Amino acid sequence: MRKSLQKKLMAGACVMAMTFLAACSQTTTQQAETKMKLAQDDSKVYVGFSLDTLQEDRWYKDKEAFESKVLELGGEVKTLAANGVDSVQIKQAELLIAEGVDVLVVVPHNAEVSAEIVDKAHKANVKVVSYDRLIKNADVDYYISYDNKKVGQLQAQEILKKQKKGNFAYIGGAETDNNAVLFREGAMEVLQPYIDKGDIKLVVDKYTDEWQPDIAESNMKQALKENNNDIQAVIAANDGTAGGVIDALKAIGKTIPVSGQDAEITGLKRILAGSQTMTVYKPIQAIAEDAAAIAIKVGKNEKVETTATVNNGKKDVPSILLDPVAVTKSNINETVIKDKFITEDELK
Repeated sequence: MRKSLQKKLMAGACVMAMTFLAACSQTTTQQAETKMKLAQDDSKVYVGFSLDTLQEDRWYKDKEAFESKVLELGGEVKTLAANGVDSVQIKQAELLIAEGVDVLVVVPHNAEVSAEIVDKAHKANVKVVSYDRLIKNADVDYYISYDNKKVGQLQAQEILKKQKKGNFAYIGGAETDNNAVLFREGAMEVLQPYIDKGDIKLVVDKYTDEWQPDIAESNMKQALKENNNDIQAVIAANDGTAGGVIDALKAIGKTIPVSGQDAEITGLKRILAGSQTMTVYKPIQAIAEDAAAIAIKVGKNEKVETTATVNNGKKDVPSILLDPVAVTKSNINETVIKDKFITEDELK
C-alpha cells in the first residue's frame, strides 16, 4: 500500500478527532441538524465507519469497498482510523455519534476496551455493527466476519501437508484481538491429535503484541535460540507476523513451512518465492459489501438476515460468518488473481 497516503489518512483522522471533540456534547436536536448538513438529505442513512488502523494493506481495501457500497446503496459514510490507539478510536467514535450517524460500524482495536464505544452509541440510540473483529462484553447489535476458527484450521491443515512431525511454533496475533484467540483455537483443534500422539511438540506458543512483525521476529529468534534452531514448522497468525518469522529464519539460513493470513502482497510474493507456505484469503469485497448492506438496513430499521450467533461474553450476537480460503502457490491464479483482489503485475 502507498505509505504516504496511509500516513496522510491517519494524520487527517487524528486531526479531525481533536478538532471536533467538542461536538461530542451536542444535543439530539443538534445531532439531527449536523446530520442534515453532512448528508444533505435527512432521509438518507448516515454511516460511521470506525477503523482500528490503515497501516496494513487489507484495511485500506476494506475502507474503499465499504464506502463505495454504502454510496451505491444511497447512504452517506464517514470513515475515521485510530492508528491502533484505543483512546483515539473512542474519541473518533464519539465524534461520529455526535455528528448524528444512524449506525456505527466498528473494527475494534481492542475487543474489551471497545465495549465503551457500544455503550456510548446506544445511549445516543445508535446501533453498532462489529466488523471482522468481535467487540467483547458489550450489547453489540450485529457482527460480520469470517469463520475465524476456520482460518486457524486452514493454517494448520496446510502446514501439516508439508510437515507432520517435529517441533512446531505458534506465533499468534495480538491477544487483545478476539480474532487472534479464535485463530489459535482453530489451529490447536487441528494440531492437538498430533500433539497427543507425540508426533508434534509445540515448543513455542506466543501471542504478538499489536501484531507487530518486529515483535514476531524477536519472539521467533528467541524460540530458535532456546531450541538450538530445532524447529520444523511455524503457524504464524497473519502475513505480517509471518514476515517477522521468516526474517528470523533467514538470519540462520533456514527455510521451513510457515503459514500466514490476509493475502497481502508481501505474503503472496513470499509464497511464490517459496519462503512462506500459505496465506488465508478473506475476500474483502464480500465482507465490506455485506457490512454496508447491513448498515443501511439497520439505519432504516429493516430486518437483517443473519446466519449464526457468536457469544461475546455478554450476549449471543446475531452474526454473518463468511468462509475464508486457503491460498498456496498452486491456487493463487484461481483465488486472489481471479477475484481481482490483486494483479499479476503487482506480484512481479
